[in-house]
Amino acid sequence: MTKEINTIGVLTSGGDAPGMNAAIRAVVRTALANGKKVKGIRRGYSGLLEEDIFDMDAYSVADIIGRGGTILYTARCAEFRTEEGQKKGAEICEKHGIDGLVVIGGDGSFQGARKLANLGINTIGLPGTIDLDIACTEYTIGFDTAVNTAMEAIDKIRDTSTSHERCSVIEVMGRNAGYIALWCGIANGAEQILITERYDFDEQAIINNIIEKRNKGKKHYIIVNAEGIGRSEELAKKVEAATGMEARATIIGHIQRGGSPTCKDRVYASMMGARAVDLLCQGASNRVVGYKEGSFVDFDIQEALSMTKDIDQYMYDMSRKLSR
Repeated sequence: MTKEINTIGVLTSGGDAPGMNAAIRAVVRTALANGKKVKGIRRGYSGLLEEDIFDMDAYSVADIIGRGGTILYTARCAEFRTEEGQKKGAEICEKHGIDGLVVIGGDGSFQGARKLANLGINTIGLPGTIDLDIACTEYTIGFDTAVNTAMEAIDKIRDTSTSHERCSVIEVMGRNAGYIALWCGIANGAEQILITERYDFDEQAIINNIIEKRNKGKKHYIIVNAEGIGRSEELAKKVEAATGMEARATIIGHIQRGGSPTCKDRVYASMMGARAVDLLCQGASNRVVGYKEGSFVDFDIQEALSMTKDIDQYMYDMSRKLSR
């Protein structure tokens, strides 16, 4: 028999991402429209284990769609990685009448969602990460805002880099994924894009390229560097020593996580939040909502976690041609 869901919980876990609030809002209001009760869980799985749980209504999510971050706060929880912590989490869900749960986060958050699903709590995951590194989906909540924030920052750095005729090494976020770096490198017209998936650590080749371009009359130079590679300060010093061109490193950092979400992040996150509630109301569990080829779809969590993802090779090759 299909398990009837009466109360839906919602939490955000792992790194925050612009658009999470839009997803929370959609979960709450779609659930209420379907006659379900909603409970918010603060600070992810840590808050669940501490029973930081409260009732939510339509007014709980008023005026949050345009806010960055997450009104439910977020945290990482070592205890929830243990079997004892997972069982405790399921028991707390049952104690508070939560029979359906929406988890907004990344791969680590989905691992926890899968454990709860195996313990009888119907659970749906939403991909919330600026890194775009979840293999089952072409879109993750927060990426569009983060990449636009980084792009605008790099535009400003290029202005001063041009004025001073210098090389700027600009490090963007993404953990071990190079999507933000690749997109910004193309959008900002960078002369070099360094991403973890393709970088060979041949710094001499970078230096040779700078010298070649300077000999052809190029006055400034932009290198977009992925967080997973790092060492931006060190690279800038090596470039300056080897070329005589002034070089500065800028780590854009956590401004990429904050700020008002773009229209795309608001709309897509809302669609995903509503889809999660629809799935729970249909009796589904152990699923992840994704976006593929123009449609919102869902996958078994274990299937989603077993998928792999790589940078689009044509996009990468095209970026190298455009940087010449």
